[in-house]
Amino acid sequence: WETCVVQDIGGIECRSYDTLLGLSSDLKLARIFMCASLTLGMLGIIVAIPGLYLINSCSNHGGYQTKRTLTITGGVLGMISGVLCLIPVSYMAHLAVMHFFDDKVPEAVPRWEFGDALFCGWVAGFLFIVAGLLMVTSCVCAQVEPQPALQRRYQRKSSDGSFRKHAE
Repeated sequence: WETCVVQDIGGIECRSYDTLLGLSSDLKLARIFMCASLTLGMLGIIVAIPGLYLINSCSNHGGYQTKRTLTITGGVLGMISGVLCLIPVSYMAHLAVMHFFDDKVPEAVPRWEFGDALFCGWVAGFLFIVAGLLMVTSCVCAQVEPQPALQRRYQRKSSDGSFRKHAE
């Protein structure tokens, strides 16, 4: 977390925020939202892994329902994570627009502009929401219970003596 100033001659000067006390309440809240988003996103992935179709877990009685519940829970956590990511990113973009067009700020003071982190945050938030929706819809639209594979038994034809009679 740092603040950067791009100068006219092409140089960039960045300074990190050394202390939490020096941050504005907006940035403190944005950090909390982003940390909560990352935590819920990782928790959603960890919860959803045992619920995947190809993972051999929850194989006891009622295991399909357990796997389905785990996948839906992981998807919901992913969607919440995406929303928690989009809130501070969009709010910071709103503040950047408000500060950029503020007439009270003198021309000598650098104006806020959109940085790469805002675009990365928007993409990450939308991808988490889409991933969560895909996990939830894959479970909701799936069959209630997977049907066991059809087992076929083949019987060998018994060879009787008629073949030998024709051959003689």
